[in-house]
Amino acid sequence: MLVLLHPDRVTAGDGWLAVRGPLRERRVRTDALTLVRQSPGVSRLLLLCDAHGRWLELDPRVLEANPLLWHRLEAGARSSRTAGTFSEGEEVLRRLGERIDGATARSVLDASGIG
Repeated sequence: MLVLLHPDRVTAGDGWLAVRGPLRERRVRTDALTLVRQSPGVSRLLLLCDAHGRWLELDPRVLEANPLLWHRLEAGARSSRTAGTFSEGEEVLRRLGERIDGATARSVLDASGIG
């Protein structure tokens, strides 16, 4: 019941992403990501792990609904690639990025009256 009344809150900053639930907060360094996986099944949660051993799970719909959070994750993943820590999950992020970019473009077109 507590989980239903207090959904997870996702926040991000320069080089980090955090998910705060009713009992704890999990935070990863997006500029030190080592892997990104998407769970199979209906929920399709994203698992993010960093080089410091921290991890978190989040619903990708949160990123789809908030392109600024997606931008923070994507920028951190680029830094991780440059640093050489990112070893697994390029395809997962690419597919998610395509979905988010497509949804954002549709929203802009709809808002402008073109779409």
